[in-house]
Amino acid sequence: MKAASTKKKRISMILALLLVAVMIFATGCGGSGGSGGSAGSDAGSAGAGGSKKAEQAASETAEQSASEKAAEQAAEAVTDEANAADEKAGKSGSDDGFKPGKFKDAKFNESKAEGNEEVQVDVSSAAKGYIALVCNSDARVKLQVVKGEDTYTYDVVMKKPQIFPLQSGNGDYTIKVMKNLEGNKYFELYKTDISVKLKDKFGPYLRPSQYADFTEESDCVKEAAKLAEKAGSEQEFVDAVYEYICKKIDYDKEKAATVKSGYIPDPDAILKSGKGICFDYSSLAACMLRSQGIPTKIIFGYVEPNDLYHAWNMFYTEETGWTKVEFKVNEKDWSRIDLTFSANGEDGKFIGDGSNYTDVYHY
Repeated sequence: MKAASTKKKRISMILALLLVAVMIFATGCGGSGGSGGSAGSDAGSAGAGGSKKAEQAASETAEQSASEKAAEQAAEAVTDEANAADEKAGKSGSDDGFKPGKFKDAKFNESKAEGNEEVQVDVSSAAKGYIALVCNSDARVKLQVVKGEDTYTYDVVMKKPQIFPLQSGNGDYTIKVMKNLEGNKYFELYKTDISVKLKDKFGPYLRPSQYADFTEESDCVKEAAKLAEKAGSEQEFVDAVYEYICKKIDYDKEKAATVKSGYIPDPDAILKSGKGICFDYSSLAACMLRSQGIPTKIIFGYVEPNDLYHAWNMFYTEETGWTKVEFKVNEKDWSRIDLTFSANGEDGKFIGDGSNYTDVYHY
């Protein structure tokens, strides 16, 4: 039914485009004919009569230009609607299977960055859901992204462009870069305030970021693309990614016991080693799902009954039904994936119905 409805919409849009083309053609012919006729009949005229005809010709030309502009705008609107319908139909599934959303990149724009010798901050893509920075300091540096009561703090990697999401939605943010003085003491290296109005509320969860670092050339993205080609729908693709990671990655108990504060996952390295901790699982899943147009969060929080500090994922779909980890997916709502427990066969007390999970941070 969805495929048939989409085809009807496309036919309507094509007819609308043809109508626009006819309008342009008719307007052009009418204007040219009128001007040509006037020129022919007035070839020998002069004075006031010639001026009147000239004014009439100019008026007709202006009307033609306005009509053409209106027609072009109508054509653009129809094309945008057609593209939006195609993307929605593709993600939901059609006769041709799952069609991934357009890859949404995130980059540091050096020409628009501001700061000082030690840090450059680029906020030019805030409407897309992220900021970027490059830092070159001789001491440890932290970034704070503050909006109201929400504060997200990150360890900054030196000499490498990094992306950070604006996950708290629309509103006023304060961006602070803090440099370590000694021990736990930091001083402000750079600060800026920005007002954010997101073009897409899912923007922060569709693009690469420090905790979900990928490009179109990443191995994990290429693997995700292979799974997407075989999927018949958006939900089948999510299922396929889930199964893939559960089979490929084993829990690394040694790493879990020795990992240090400030650890940042490398999804391709995780995929190559076949081992990882909860942060690695959630990062890899986010990279694979986001790269194919599925909005995905990395969540940090606590899991009962042992108040285990843990990382997992949530993804967004317009379809229903996630059953692999015993979480029901409500239509047009976020649903929870915990790959760590599922990959390692943990019992249901850590999965349950979702009520034993307490979300603290969303990335």
